[in-house]
Amino acid sequence: MANATFYIISADTPQATESGLMEYILFLCHHFVQQNAKLFINCENKQHAEQLAEIFWDSAPSDFIAHNLVGEGPQYGTNVEIGYDGKTPSWNRQIVINLANTHTTFANQFTEVVDFVSCDEKAKQIARGRFKQYRHAGFQMQTIDIKHP
Repeated sequence: MANATFYIISADTPQATESGLMEYILFLCHHFVQQNAKLFINCENKQHAEQLAEIFWDSAPSDFIAHNLVGEGPQYGTNVEIGYDGKTPSWNRQIVINLANTHTTFANQFTEVVDFVSCDEKAKQIARGRFKQYRHAGFQMQTIDIKHP
């Protein structure tokens, strides 16, 4: 059975800021890549995907994670592929990290979905909608409160 994990971001954590959330995304990517998992990061749009790719490139050499944007680089070349609405993974991936406001319509291709609930009220409502969509699709649901950096 596929799982969907929603990380709940509190206002008093570093992840409540854009830069703090991006650092946490890199942390999660490191964690999954160390387990040799194949990841797809679903961004809001092409610009967002390119910004995230730059954050990956700007990390310290010891923290660097090989990655590519959908359609760039070799098809099976990296464990991390970054896409956006309308761009599905170029090959089989195990985990999707959703950074878009919509649910990943192709989520059933993955064994694990990672999503986030922002502390902003409007964003919370949108995340609740995604939560309901995943649950309705048969995902085993889990929430994790982010309480520390």
